[in-house]
Amino acid sequence: MPSVVGLLEQHELAARRRVDGLREEADRIQAELAAAELEWQEWAIARRRVDTVLAPDDGAAAEAEVTADPRDAEVQSTLRDAAKPKSQVPVWHQGLAWSVLSVDYQRILTALADRARLHQGPLTCQEMAAVFGMDVVPARVEALRSKAKRLVARGWLAEQQPGRFTLAAGVTGPGDGS
Repeated sequence: MPSVVGLLEQHELAARRRVDGLREEADRIQAELAAAELEWQEWAIARRRVDTVLAPDDGAAAEAEVTADPRDAEVQSTLRDAAKPKSQVPVWHQGLAWSVLSVDYQRILTALADRARLHQGPLTCQEMAAVFGMDVVPARVEALRSKAKRLVARGWLAEQQPGRFTLAAGVTGPGDGS
């Protein structure tokens, strides 16, 4: 006859696996939503531009578009990519700046970059909470875990061992342009 503690552990493990599965699914859906919203915004911009070009006016708007300084596009791109509160976590790619992430995510990356620089190895979410001066209580730790898992799913972090996070290969410090 199995022990009560053993049965409880089995149920706890099953519940934990279900939570992890649902979190992964939610992260996947969030990534799809972000991509769909970006596509929608691009189509809306395209429609507005066509409306501007086809609008009966003196041509001043079209001329302003053509004679704009090309460096303005770079500034606009930077502003568009700047982190906003409650912003989505983009999929990491070479050259993507940390500034696209919200401050909470940047804080996690900074802590892990410091650890890597000092050759101290991965961090757990409980250790992160302590490093950040948070109360090491389940609610805070789970919030950090959710953020860390999202960063793993988007390629910013790696999790070679369950619950132990490091920067993903190729992700470097914020001053290095990635």
